[in-house]
Parts: sequence; C-alpha cells; structure tokens
Amino acid sequence: MGRFGIGQGVPRCEDERLVTGRGRFTDDLTLPGQTYAAVVRATEAHARLAGVETAAARAAPGVLAVITAADLAAAGIGTPGTLAPFRQRDGRPPNLVPRSLLAANRVRHVGEAVALVVAETAEAARDAAELVEVVLDPLPAVVCPVAALAPGAPAIWDQAPGNLCFDWELGDAAATAAGFAAAARVVELSFVNNRVIAHPLEGRACNAVVEPATGRLTLHVASQGVHGLKRQLARDIFKRPADQIRVVTGDVGGGFGMKMFLYPEYVLTLFAARQLGRPVKWTAERSEGFLADTHGRDHVTTAALALDADGRFLAMRVEVVANLGATLSELGAYIPTLAGAKLHAGVYRTPAIHLRVRGAFTNTAPVDAYRGAGRPEAAYCIERLVDIAARQLGLDPAELRRRNFIPADAMPYTTALGATYDSGDFARVLDLALARADAAGFADRRAAAARRGRARGLGFASYIEVCGAAGAETATLEVAADGRVTVLIGTQSNGQGHETAYAQVIADRLGLDPSRVTVVQGDSDRIATGGGTGASRSIPVGAAAIAEGAELLKARMIAAAADQLEAAATDLAFDPDRGCFTVVGTDRSLRWTEVAAAAAPADGGPSFREQARYSPPASTYPNGCHVCELEVDPDTGAVEILRYTVVDDFGTVVNPELLAGQVHGGVAQGIGQALLERTVYDPDTGQLLTGAFVDYALPRADTVPAIDFSTENTPCRTNALGIKGAGEAGAIGAPPAVINALVDALAPLGVTHID
Repeated sequence: MGRFGIGQGVPRCEDERLVTGRGRFTDDLTLPGQTYAAVVRATEAHARLAGVETAAARAAPGVLAVITAADLAAAGIGTPGTLAPFRQRDGRPPNLVPRSLLAANRVRHVGEAVALVVAETAEAARDAAELVEVVLDPLPAVVCPVAALAPGAPAIWDQAPGNLCFDWELGDAAATAAGFAAAARVVELSFVNNRVIAHPLEGRACNAVVEPATGRLTLHVASQGVHGLKRQLARDIFKRPADQIRVVTGDVGGGFGMKMFLYPEYVLTLFAARQLGRPVKWTAERSEGFLADTHGRDHVTTAALALDADGRFLAMRVEVVANLGATLSELGAYIPTLAGAKLHAGVYRTPAIHLRVRGAFTNTAPVDAYRGAGRPEAAYCIERLVDIAARQLGLDPAELRRRNFIPADAMPYTTALGATYDSGDFARVLDLALARADAAGFADRRAAAARRGRARGLGFASYIEVCGAAGAETATLEVAADGRVTVLIGTQSNGQGHETAYAQVIADRLGLDPSRVTVVQGDSDRIATGGGTGASRSIPVGAAAIAEGAELLKARMIAAAADQLEAAATDLAFDPDRGCFTVVGTDRSLRWTEVAAAAAPADGGPSFREQARYSPPASTYPNGCHVCELEVDPDTGAVEILRYTVVDDFGTVVNPELLAGQVHGGVAQGIGQALLERTVYDPDTGQLLTGAFVDYALPRADTVPAIDFSTENTPCRTNALGIKGAGEAGAIGAPPAVINALVDALAPLGVTHID
C-alpha cells in the first residue's frame, strides 16, 4: 500500500490514546478490595541479619500482613532462576547465586528487600514499613569488581569463593599470542564502562490478584513480556501448573531491558494476595528504582591491539571484569558473556582475538540487561582502542578503519569470534556519515573555536550489533464479521510503536487501513506463547510472523470468496488497493468485508483465523556510524555537543518515523552514559551516593542536539522481510563517538582517554 504499507512514515496509532490520558498502565488499575504494599529495604550494604521485628508494624492502623523470609520458606516458595548456559575456562559450571526474594540471615546490598507490609492504603503501608525494625550487624563491604576479586576481599557468598561467579573465555588464545608476537606495534587501553540505571518514565509496578474459588493467580505487571514471567512463576516459584498463572501487561512507559525480569516484588505481592484473598498493588517510588531496579554496564576492561607495520590488525586481546552485583539477576551472567562478547570483533578483519571475562559479586544492586545488553560494551572497547591506535600511529582514524574494515564483497563473513555477518558495507556507511557531518570542514571550525577560547573535537565510531535470533514468535490473525483484523502476538511494546508497525505490515499484505487493525499483546490467557521484547527482536521476528500469517489469511479468504462466487480459487486474484477478490478477466468480485460477513459464524467468533510461527534462521547484524562534534569550555570543563550525525544500515525499514524515534532515544541514552550518568557507591560503606536525581545526572533537552539521521540500508539475508533491527543501535554507537570527540578536543593538552 502506497500510503500505509511497509516503508511509509505513518503517524503512530497509539499516540492519541496515550497523550490524552487514556493509556492503561499498571498503576491505573484499582480493583475491588484493593490493598497496597510497601517494601522494607536494607540500609546497610553488607550485614548479618540478626532479626526482623514486626510487632509494631502488625499493630499499626490498616495493616493486613507483614511478610518475611521465614513466611516464604514455610510456604515452600521458590526463587527466580538465572540463565548461564556456559562453562568456565576450566570446564566447571559458574557459581550461580540466584536473587533472593527477601533477605534471610544476611543482607548484601543497600535496598535489598527484607520484608513486605500490606495495608488498606498505600500511606498506611509506607508508615507501617517504617515501624519494622531490621536488626543489622554490619560487615565489611566491597563495591568495585576488581577489588572484590582481590585476595582478602570481604566474602559475599560461601558458594562463590573469592567472590568469583565465573571465569570464561572466547576465541583462540594461542593464535592471539602469535599475532602479538609478530606485531610491529601494540596499543593498550584500560577503561571503565560506567554503571548506569535505566530510569524509565514509568517505574516498576504490579497488582496481584487471586481467584477465591480456584486459587488461580493473576499478575498485572509493567513488563517487557508476560510469558517468561508466567513460566518462572509456575515452574520456579509456586510450583503449580502453568494454567494456574496468568500474567497481564497493559501500556508500558519504557523498559530498556530492566523490565524483562521477575523481581522479588512481583512474587511477594502474589504471595500476599494468596494469603489475604485480596488484590495487592505495589508501585515503586523513584528512590526504589535507584536502589532495586537492575543496573547496567559496569565493566573494568583492559584491551590490547596488535598491528603490523602498515597499520593492519593482527590480533586483539581483551580482559573484562564484569560487576554482577550482590546476586545474579536472570541474565546477569549471560550479558557480559554470550550476549555481546562476539561483537568485540567489531566491523574489522582481525585474524585472531581472545576474550576473557570474569564475573564478580559485589555489595551493589544486581546488574543485568540495559539497552544493547553487552553490545555497547563491546563497541565501546573496540572503537576506543582503534582511535587510540590511530593517534599513536599518526594516522587519520578514518583511514585506519578503512584499512581494516571487512569489505562488502567478503559477505557473508565469519569473524575470529564466530559471528557470521550476512551483509553490510561499512566503508560506504563511514564515508557517507563523514560527508554528512562535513568532516572536511572541521579544521576550519576547530580553528574558529580556538579563537573563541574553546577546544573543539570531532569523533566517530563504526559499530555493529546482533539482533533478531532470540527465539521464534507466533502471530495469530483473526478477521471479524465486519472485516476488521485482530493480531495477537507475544511481543510487548514499551514505547516502540508496535501497534503502528504491525498494522503497517497487515496493510502492506492485505490492504487494510491501520485503523481497522487491532494489536493485542500482554495477556498470557489470550496469547499462548511469546518471547517478549528485548534485543531488538519484535519487528524483525514479530513482523515476519505477521507477514506470513497475512499470506495464510489471504489464501483462506481467496478460497472462501471462490466458493461464494462459484469459481475456482486459482481464478481469483486479490487487489489490496481496492480490497476486492476478483475473478480474473471478469467484473465479478467481492469486497473484503463481504467475504468476512458471509463467513461469520453464528456464535459471533471470528470469520477467519490463521496462525503463523516465524523462527529466524540466524541473527541479523545492524550496523552504522556515529559522528559527534563538540566543544569544551576550558575554564569550566563544560561540554556542548554541536553536531551529531548518524548513518545506519537497518535493512528493510517498516516505518522511518518510528525508526528515527528509536535512534534518537538511543543516542540520548548513549550521550547520557558518555557525559553525565554514573552510578556511584561509597567504596567503604557501600552506600549508594547517586540515589536521587540531585546526584544522578540524566540528559536533558539541552544536552542532545538536533540529530542528522539517515540510512544506507542493505536488506539482510537472514530475515524473511530483510529487517535487521534498530531499537538499541543509538545507545551502542553514541558512547564511543562522544568520547572519541571529547578526547580529540583535549588531545592538544596531552589527554589520551577519559572514562
């Protein structure tokens, strides 16, 4: 469809509802008999839990229950699982310590949940929570992952000697050593990839309900997918048949990875609802988000690059110490290993690479997926290292990259770390980005800035990431008697515009106006399976399933129209522009709505229903180049980004407006990490020093400039629609581009790196 199909910048279907206050977020739901929960949290980073005195809280007005770890243990409640499908370097499994629901015997980070108070009102619950006396005997704390692995560090878990969760490797150590032995030049860099907190506009929230007659549990929750939560609740937590659990997610105000997981509060409210026989709601306060949401990044890395006399890469060696926090979140061990490790090869022909990652427990909040989930860390490593190599060799950073790019005619290309890129023209994308950024005119702008007393810098980064292979997705399409189409799918929008994008795929295949398409997500009763939203999988995988389902639906309706017209199905053609099924060579036809109405069953169900399952054959590899130009005020150190240019290769684009929004948002988060955001714990006490927006600096409107965004797309060969994925790309390319620009501005002062 020229107006509504794939590739069109259609305005978002969701926006009228959302911006006029008609969104349906978890905290908007108030049920008959509603009760409210508050969490009692640890005030020490590491301490023996000598006791939890609850008598005063239980006696407080309106209090219905106070739940501790002893109550969960007595009821046989399980703990959330963790994913670590790998072995350590020595062949042993990792030292897995799942996240506890409530602390028992010891607390291990500030903000760890100790008890849950349930009351008639939210205010009564909060007041009573302050009456719970948590008796703590402080222990030494450690917050730096390198310090945690050092001899003599405070021991956090008996089952993890030396605070080591895993010691893992990837690549060929012997070949890498040989590459370094043959090198004409070796470049090294040590750096910190700083810890950040997601801070979605809508904090975490849940509302738990129990059916009195059956005991069936329903969890309304702000999530990135209901099916994974349902599976864990049934299998790991309550140990009951899956049909006894329902999980429902409505509108979600941002996720960025941290809303994927089964947090303690979700289990605790379900447990309380079961105990009380009444709904229990918990809505996080912003301060709780700082303390108890999963955090992101937090790596200490040492990397080295070996080059020959002509500046061509021979080998790369990377050693990472990843801070996992006090205990493992669901993907905590997966993110610094299998999620992003292969991308340390970047977009370069490096014959040998060896990567070693050690995961450390510390007295901090658990660390897990945050926008990009391992790929930003990899891109930052290689792109900073390449920039430093260019400076040490006296080469233009663009020229050094061009000498080492994987050429377009080498695709498909398998890197030294085992990733197979199916498509991409990295040199062309770099050239286009530098041209759009007017890199050729930068010297004049730098000289003009110097005359004004300002230091000006230009930096860029070429990145690649991996998307689109995180499991299959099933789409169900139903046609009602009036011809409207309902799509049921197990992904979950948390701001990306799925309702619009999926409707566009339907419009492209079936010719329907998007206003006649309803997208249903977020209900495990209505939708049997689903992988949720993460790793930019929803449009590459979900849209492909919908497109396949639309083709099946069209075939079914052609057969039905043929019966109604008393013609052979092979003689019918469907015209999506007119919405008609026509006997070829005649004027005999039926409208879409007529076929749907004629097939309507007496029970009011759908006239037609088709289901398609799409399982991607391989990953997709979005890539691109970010160019940042900035100035530094030498008197204050203040940084102003003046120009920001992005050229990306995302394959087939469903909606360029949605795409631009995703890139802009990712760039904002990447700039935030590069220049502003940093989660700081006191190294002696383990107290969170950046526990409010007074101390934790998010990017603001004047931080992010207008972004010159364009695409140079090569449809990928590993996706049915040629889509590569885009949701995390901005946050991957921005941090190295910004820091490269900042170092370029300060290089005349002898500055070679800034964390």
